[in-house]
Amino acid sequence: MEMNTLIQSILVMAAIIGIGAVIGIRQPLAADSRQLLITIIVNVAMPCIILDGVFQTPIDDRLMLQIFGIFVVSVLLNCLGILIGWLGARTLPLSAKKRRELAILSGLGNTGFIGLPLCAALFGPKGAVLAAVFDAGLDFVMWTVAVMMLQEKARFSLKGLKAMVNIPMIAIVAGLGFAMSGLTPPEPVKQLAAALARLASPLAMLYIGMLLPLLLRNKRQVSLPLLGVPLMFKLFVFPLSAALLLSQLHVDAEITRVAIVQVAMPTVAMASILFARYAADEEMGAMTTVFSTLLALLTIPAVLMVGSMLIR
Repeated sequence: MEMNTLIQSILVMAAIIGIGAVIGIRQPLAADSRQLLITIIVNVAMPCIILDGVFQTPIDDRLMLQIFGIFVVSVLLNCLGILIGWLGARTLPLSAKKRRELAILSGLGNTGFIGLPLCAALFGPKGAVLAAVFDAGLDFVMWTVAVMMLQEKARFSLKGLKAMVNIPMIAIVAGLGFAMSGLTPPEPVKQLAAALARLASPLAMLYIGMLLPLLLRNKRQVSLPLLGVPLMFKLFVFPLSAALLLSQLHVDAEITRVAIVQVAMPTVAMASILFARYAADEEMGAMTTVFSTLLALLTIPAVLMVGSMLIR
């Protein structure tokens, strides 16, 4: 992995988040504005990253195996992250429900908003496709394992899986299906996808930055040990454990590189929404997302540097 490219990408992300924070201080982000930005990022920009990657990447048998492989790796690693977080939470005198909440915050990362654009910048179109499939694996774990953990009576529900049927997921399936058919999209379609794909990272970082002042203003007193567990395990323990595991299993190098970037991401942005839906600690989820995102700007390069040394 080219560390100069990584550090430059992180610095650009940090600068855009900073600009977003300044805008958020001067012009607080209203609920309807938040929803508009989320809609543009999730339903327009991110699908276009995926489609642009598919249009620029030859779909052959090897790539299909890699796509299947990274989905399996994603499911296994995200379950591992939750398990590691749960073991860490057991060191504190907490209720079983609170331990499960901390486990989810420790294991599931922001592989869509931050991870997908970063992998596209680091590894090009193919990296974007593999990162999108990794994100699909995380969605699968979130709406199955995580949802069951948040419920008092753990049960599987097909209703929860409906949330997985979203525009980015449709873009993955439609894009791969179109590419496998052997058809070539018209040049204007390629140019449109490429142009809209370039919106994803700046808009996502601006949104995160604009959201920070709002969350910090509404913050409550959060126990430092309580907040420290998901931060330590999500940003350090889990990604380094995953890198060590992947190095021992000799997984495909391209899958490994993308997976290490994705597991190094801060806590999933959906945490507070997921917790609110299932009567969990919504504010704890929001604060963990905020602080892990800020700290991740420093930890991602360090974690990926160590991960790169492990997989050589």
